[in-house]
Amino acid sequence: MGLWRVHVELEDRPGRLGELAAAIGGSGCNIVSLTVHGERGPDGAVTDELMIDVKDAEAATALANRIRRANIGCTLAVPVHADELRDPVTTALALARRITSKPDATAAAVASLLHARLLAPGDEAAYVHVQPAFGHELRLGRAWPFTAIDISRAAMLVELAEQWATATGGASRPERHRYDHVSFGIVLLGDGSEVELRPATGADAPLVTALHARCTPGTRRGRFLNPSPTLAADELDELLTGKSGKGKGLLAMTLDGGHAVGLATLDPDGNGSAAISVLVEDAWQARGVGTALIRRAVELATEASWRELTALALPGNLRITRLLRRAGLRPGAQLVDGLLRVRVRLSAYETSGDTGWYGPGAAV
Repeated sequence: MGLWRVHVELEDRPGRLGELAAAIGGSGCNIVSLTVHGERGPDGAVTDELMIDVKDAEAATALANRIRRANIGCTLAVPVHADELRDPVTTALALARRITSKPDATAAAVASLLHARLLAPGDEAAYVHVQPAFGHELRLGRAWPFTAIDISRAAMLVELAEQWATATGGASRPERHRYDHVSFGIVLLGDGSEVELRPATGADAPLVTALHARCTPGTRRGRFLNPSPTLAADELDELLTGKSGKGKGLLAMTLDGGHAVGLATLDPDGNGSAAISVLVEDAWQARGVGTALIRRAVELATEASWRELTALALPGNLRITRLLRRAGLRPGAQLVDGLLRVRVRLSAYETSGDTGWYGPGAAV
């Protein structure tokens, strides 16, 4: 089963919610949560957001069609990650705590709140929301529409940051968001700690070198197939841009930006496939860092139109396959020449083409 976000336009009248529940139950699916988004429209309908357990993409399509046959508008069906089931109030409070300690983190916090990504100048997205903050404009993008409640939440978080900065006097005007280090958002981990995901650049070589050195020999062996505590120059370049030199590196950073605690690398082969590798510092393992990196890496791979991910591991090292499964993928593996070769298709992350439907890779 997989978790899907579904938006429906539901008339606010007795019995209508029961009809929706019957349509979902009749499809063999299960409602996990329901939230009302926005106020009642001119036709008396409200937008309800449901998190639904669905078997697969085909079942999700059948579910959307069944809802529409019940004369209920279904405007969105997109897979989401299980960590989005965390309590939204707890998440909002964690982000509020973050911006009151560091108002400069407001842009990343707003993106995390809306499950969106910050857009650099020239970047595009299916749906864009422009949020004023500290005299600047934050451009946020995602693959499904921003609702009235989304916009209200973002405005409230920014207002809190601005009022706090003014009241404390310590940072009357936080720095403008730096697009040379575009943030993909703050991730709230299972133990309540947080990391920020952002692209890796050549300037991050010292951070990556330090990350590698802090890892135990066992962790380094699992990632590099050898336990050496030092990195050659070409190995460091490979971590940042892959062997091809055309790859993408993705860092998990402490919120103060002082340490990289995780790194994922995507390395395309030029034929629609990309190798993926993940390194997480031992002290940060089993907290969700690797899963968060994989999920964002899959989104980047989908945006690049790569159809398949591959990975190499030592026999008995199932860490990468576990991470891929936790990210909602279905990897296959076989032993070839003494190494475990892992493959996972990303076809389930492609857009279906229906104008009322947005593919899994679009979720942020």
